Amino acid sequence: MARFNQILRTYLSFRWLKRMMPKSLYVRTILILVIPTLLALAVATFVFFDRHWYTTTTRLTHAVAADVGVVVELLNQAPSDEDRQAIRTLAEHKMDLTVSFKQAAKISNKERRTINPLRDLLRLALKERVNYRTHVDMRHAPDTVGIMVEVPDGLYTFTVPQRRIYTPTTEVFIGWMVGSSILLSVIALLFMRKQIRPVRRLAEAADAIGKGQDVPWFKLEGATEVRQASAALMVMRDRVRRTMAQRTAMLAGVSHDLRTPLTRMKLQLAMMPETSQTRGFQSDIADMEVMLEAYLAFARGEEAEGTSPTDIGALLTDVVETIKRQYDTVEMVAPVTNVCTSVRPNALKRCVSNLITNAVRYGNHASVSMVLRDQVVDILIDDDGPGIPEDHREDVFRPFFRLDASRNMDTGGVGLGLTIARDIARAHGGNLVLETSPEGGLRARVWIPV
Repeated sequence: MARFNQILRTYLSFRWLKRMMPKSLYVRTILILVIPTLLALAVATFVFFDRHWYTTTTRLTHAVAADVGVVVELLNQAPSDEDRQAIRTLAEHKMDLTVSFKQAAKISNKERRTINPLRDLLRLALKERVNYRTHVDMRHAPDTVGIMVEVPDGLYTFTVPQRRIYTPTTEVFIGWMVGSSILLSVIALLFMRKQIRPVRRLAEAADAIGKGQDVPWFKLEGATEVRQASAALMVMRDRVRRTMAQRTAMLAGVSHDLRTPLTRMKLQLAMMPETSQTRGFQSDIADMEVMLEAYLAFARGEEAEGTSPTDIGALLTDVVETIKRQYDTVEMVAPVTNVCTSVRPNALKRCVSNLITNAVRYGNHASVSMVLRDQVVDILIDDDGPGIPEDHREDVFRPFFRLDASRNMDTGGVGLGLTIARDIARAHGGNLVLETSPEGGLRARVWIPV
């Protein structure tokens, strides 16, 4: 049980990490490039300070502390002022130590606390090498360090050039590390941006083709795999177009061949005396024409229509007003304004019109509304009719499937209305689903990306 809890906690922690990760490929690539660079910079800097800088600075500070200790001991043991002056001159010329002395002076007890690793290293070295109380002043003078040594009869002040205790390789190293890292990161980001651009173009083209928009051939760029995927997408687009064109041409021929005998039959029936039998034949021929037109409309689709920016709210209002001339039981809920997207207006009108017609045919009241959510617009058609059982809500989208087994087109139509409506919605990159309506009947939800 404890092992299971540990595995569960590990899994949840990874899920949290996944949620925190950016979704964009470009941002993830930036992280892949930048994070290792920053880690390498941090490790190199730590190793530098821990090894090179610390070792070098420790040796320099101990050398300065040893020189100070020797000079202090020599000055204390010098028998005369001339000897002391000679020692000071020698220290200045040979050790770069400028020495001054104040009789009966003391080191101030009010020592200012500052965080300076160089000062701390120098203080530790002086403590080891000098047998007197010392004080380090890092701001003694420009480019110098002041070292004060308190002896029994006064105070020695040593002025030491910073170059003796400080190596400039620190700034040089950090500057080169940071500068080169920034330069290489910028070059890598520019390169990755150029590599990701074809992937974005491929995604946009695939999305546009999925919405039924016309996508011309574009220049193949990027890595070999991206070029292959782009070429395959455009070849697939051409194959789909050829298939649709062949199907449309074939159905146009079928339409011509079937309409000709139907027209002859209608003419022959028109010349025959009207009887109950001829009236039945005429009704059958009319049904066949309706079925033929519905089948051709389903197979042909709306491929010939181009896309254009359309106000979805205005389109819905226009469709509802048109249907209200025949059915006064449909109403339009206030639509969302200024929702424009590229669609095939006539195809979308046909989709919505089929759904509204079904709603007013099977219910006593129908309402049309739209909701905008997360770059998607929902078109909702609700009715108060008997609805469709949940186990048949996917079946009704199959061509020529009807819940009414009588096959009477006055009660159930041909069985292509919902199929055509879903095809149109999917051709726009959306979908059509059936749900239970708050009014008690059926809700048809058409969602279109905007």
